[in-house]
Amino acid sequence: MNDTVEQYLTAVEGERGEAFRAVFDVVRAAMPAGYELSDYRGAPNWVVPLSTYPITYNKQPLAYTAMMAHKSYLSLYLNCLYVDSDEEKAFRDAWAKTGLKLDLGKSCLRFRSLDDLDLGIIRDTVASVPVERFIEFYEASRHA
Repeated sequence: MNDTVEQYLTAVEGERGEAFRAVFDVVRAAMPAGYELSDYRGAPNWVVPLSTYPITYNKQPLAYTAMMAHKSYLSLYLNCLYVDSDEEKAFRDAWAKTGLKLDLGKSCLRFRSLDDLDLGIIRDTVASVPVERFIEFYEASRHA
């Protein structure tokens, strides 16, 4: 883990920090091989490295999953939900079975505490998309 991500993780304080770090640990453990942990504005960001896929529209690595701590909530960006409607539908269906309220934008899962989350669904979602498949999603979106 790079120093910037480490600093970001420790800067989130109290119960929010505990929840943030718990989600980080679940995501890191579930991350398929080939994604690389980097930082975006200091925050944890798993990407497809340019050495694997260099032909992106903005010449930046493809962001797969990211986390940020905002003033009033925490967020987990599950970009595989944004690019594939089947993935999003499966995620929403699984979440509905938990009885938990889902606060999800296009790919941004917002939460305030661990009580808001089903870590198993997050783990399974992160683990479900290998790098090659995420690149396919990206390429399909660019030609749509």
